[in-house]
Amino acid sequence: MNRHEDTVLALIAGYVDTLGFIALFGLFTAHVTGNFVLIGAEVAGVGQGVLLKLLAFPSFIVGIALSSVFFKFLERNHSADAASALYLMQAVLLTAFLVTGWQAAPIADASAPMVLLCGVLGTMAMGVQNARGKLLQTTGLPNTVMTGNVTQVVLDVVELIHRGTRGGHGQQVSERLRWTLEAMGGFAAGAIAGALAYVRFSFAALLVPVAVLLFMAWKKKGAA
Repeated sequence: MNRHEDTVLALIAGYVDTLGFIALFGLFTAHVTGNFVLIGAEVAGVGQGVLLKLLAFPSFIVGIALSSVFFKFLERNHSADAASALYLMQAVLLTAFLVTGWQAAPIADASAPMVLLCGVLGTMAMGVQNARGKLLQTTGLPNTVMTGNVTQVVLDVVELIHRGTRGGHGQQVSERLRWTLEAMGGFAAGAIAGALAYVRFSFAALLVPVAVLLFMAWKKKGAA
């Protein structure tokens, strides 16, 4: 996976995660472990949508499992299309996320069946993205959660201050730092864009990441 692909995926993750957070009572679809904090807060009587957040974990697992089964089947029978198909699978799930969100609107009840289904589909879609890098065994960066990337940035900056940028090691650290900062910038830009787009266009804003994923699927298939 190249650095530009990581940046685009980070942008998608920030976009979808923020859109889901605003639309679905603080649900994290990409940074799924963040829902633990929200569940704890809601048990204490702060917030709403505890069932929605509880469903995020099995939904995320199902998304990962389905992508793994799908990928392994294609790897055996149509290996050239396996990487492209994961983008297509995520695009289909995000489209279902869009449709159910549109059907559920106006969203006022966190426990309404269509709202729960909407959250399940969004989380499944981001489960596919989380699984993608591991299934393809790429060396790219984490692109759905930025905590580890922030840690790496700080470590790399300290390393460069300590040893400088000269030599093969320094160049490697500098390159990794640029790559990581680019992905983090993509995630931040996606989060801002997702928030603004949802406020303006509601769930139709998901057409943007769907279109990007379809383009990436086509591009990967063409390159196989």
